[in-house]
Amino acid sequence: QVQLVESGGGLVQTGGSLRLSCAVSGRSLGDYVMSWFRQAPGKEREFVAGITWSDGYTWYSNSVKGRFTASRDNGERRVYLEMNSLKPEDTAVYYCAAGKAVGVRTTMDWYDYWGPGTQVTVSS
Repeated sequence: QVQLVESGGGLVQTGGSLRLSCAVSGRSLGDYVMSWFRQAPGKEREFVAGITWSDGYTWYSNSVKGRFTASRDNGERRVYLEMNSLKPEDTAVYYCAAGKAVGVRTTMDWYDYWGPGTQVTVSS
């Protein structure tokens, strides 16, 4: 079992920055990928960024590439999402997810464990 808890969300103005954190507990994650998804009101949950726990390889959706950066701290057992140049369309609940996989995974069905989410609101 893996438990995930997100934090760091909040209200920020357009162009601002936030750093989300996902605390991980439970089993070892050596063969897992970690990703961030988001869900805006009335929309489906969508992939944002992913990172392999073992070697820190990252991948991003086109909508956030160049603005968001995923990272992980194996010792602290945390995954981070640094979000810069935020736009109103980034407003959503952001979820941390973990799944046992090798390589890039961007669809929800690969992920077995989810956190409760943290709200990010970007005002115009």
